[in-house]
Amino acid sequence: MTWSAAWVRVRALSRPRWWPWLVWCAVLGPGLLVAAALLSDLLRDTRWLGANPVKEGELRLGTLTIQYLAAALAITPLRRWLGWNWLQRDRRTFGLAAFCYGLAHFLWYALLDLQLDLAQLGTDLSKRTYIVVGFAALLVMLPLALTSTRAAIARLKARWVKLHRLTYVVPVLGVTHWWMSVKADVGQPALYSVLFAVLLGWRWWHARRDNSLHATTTPARAGSH
Repeated sequence: MTWSAAWVRVRALSRPRWWPWLVWCAVLGPGLLVAAALLSDLLRDTRWLGANPVKEGELRLGTLTIQYLAAALAITPLRRWLGWNWLQRDRRTFGLAAFCYGLAHFLWYALLDLQLDLAQLGTDLSKRTYIVVGFAALLVMLPLALTSTRAAIARLKARWVKLHRLTYVVPVLGVTHWWMSVKADVGQPALYSVLFAVLLGWRWWHARRDNSLHATTTPARAGSH
């Protein structure tokens, strides 16, 4: 079989029956592992999350938020490249997973790290810049998550598209929050900064190309008489 024939067969693949199960395992599995590790460390004095399980769990949930944001943004380029239009269904799943892990990251910080000290929480949200940036990312994600249903898409129509352009703001805020929160180990924030730059750059380039093609193929309007 030639390479071109193999590529045609790959692009012709339909959605496997086991694919939704794989996606849900990928979405739910890491969070369940973090929760189980925390319970084990607190109740059985294990060290699955290291010497400081609260901080480590908080960091892992934040990292998962970034990873699912990247997965959601990668769906469209992969769909166009592979020709697997059925991947589009998973973009909402990964986007909602990113919001849920972002919310869990914040609640973990407020409930376990600060132990629901509302005074300290208010101080952090007003004076600690990296927390303000992270909280802003969560607030931007909230309306996107609430309007991710088919009913919301049908109701909002063109406004839904405009609203969901905020999706491109979230990775910038998220990675900025990550950069500002780490002290020395900037390897992962740097890696995801490059990844998001590539994904957002691809979308910008593709939008410009589509607009250019549309402009060249649309007949000029007749002048008024």
